[in-house]
Amino acid sequence: MPELPEVETVRRGLAPYVEGARIEAVTLNRKDLRFPFPKGLVKVLTGETIESIGRRAKYLLFRLSNGKTLLSHLGMTGTYRFEAFTFKEPSRYHEPRPEEKHDHLVLDLSHPERGKLRLIYNDARRFGFVDLFENEKESPYLAGLGPEPLSKDFSAEEMAARFKAKKAPVKTALLDQRVVAGLGNIYVSEALHRAHIRPDVEARTLVLKSGAASKRLDDLAAGVRTVLIEAVEAGGSTLRDFRAADGGPGYFQHRFAVYDREGQPCPTPLCAGTIRRIVQSGRSTFYCPVCQRK
Repeated sequence: MPELPEVETVRRGLAPYVEGARIEAVTLNRKDLRFPFPKGLVKVLTGETIESIGRRAKYLLFRLSNGKTLLSHLGMTGTYRFEAFTFKEPSRYHEPRPEEKHDHLVLDLSHPERGKLRLIYNDARRFGFVDLFENEKESPYLAGLGPEPLSKDFSAEEMAARFKAKKAPVKTALLDQRVVAGLGNIYVSEALHRAHIRPDVEARTLVLKSGAASKRLDDLAAGVRTVLIEAVEAGGSTLRDFRAADGGPGYFQHRFAVYDREGQPCPTPLCAGTIRRIVQSGRSTFYCPVCQRK
């Protein structure tokens, strides 16, 4: 599944082409993706202008002139592309190239500067989905999400309030979207390594008895923020089917310190550790047992 940096990369790639564009026509080539398309989707979208495209956690948000918002989740293989041309800004498409039989949603757009555009959502596995809502609080996918880790609302103090009663391992706690929105397996492992915290320590141990954040939790909050900023700047991480719109990959996987590096030396200066892999909640976790001590 794409994580926050990959979805943000898609958002930045689409924004110059869809913001301000009028939706002239909508085509649905099937009745559903992971879930059925919202009732009346074609009617609600047709004739409206996409005022902005945002992101919340791992969701793209197309905000429309009628007050509605189209929410889009990419699932595992969901991609957006424009017909007949490749745009320079990063986005995501299915490798090696999308098969038209998997084109499920098509928006014919009219942009005031770029003219006629056809935006196509392609999803081979159909794990993605779309939803419509008018108020963010109405969306079951957005309700209860934690703070955005790149926003001013994210801090060690905010994490302390959410960690103080959690006996769960800190990695599991960070993957809880109610604690921090948008984090996934890759970037949690990387952030924990930067903060030199073992992934299996209880989340509550990073909170002082007073309820304040410990120094280790300060380091973790900083690690989360910096690893995400660097990943966004690198265009995300290419593992299987994430690519830039011009066919180039995201490059952050070349900076992985621990993820998918089992048996390799820890890159921390002066650390003699070797990266280990364990399984937590059915997912692989990578860490250094030397510089990520309990």
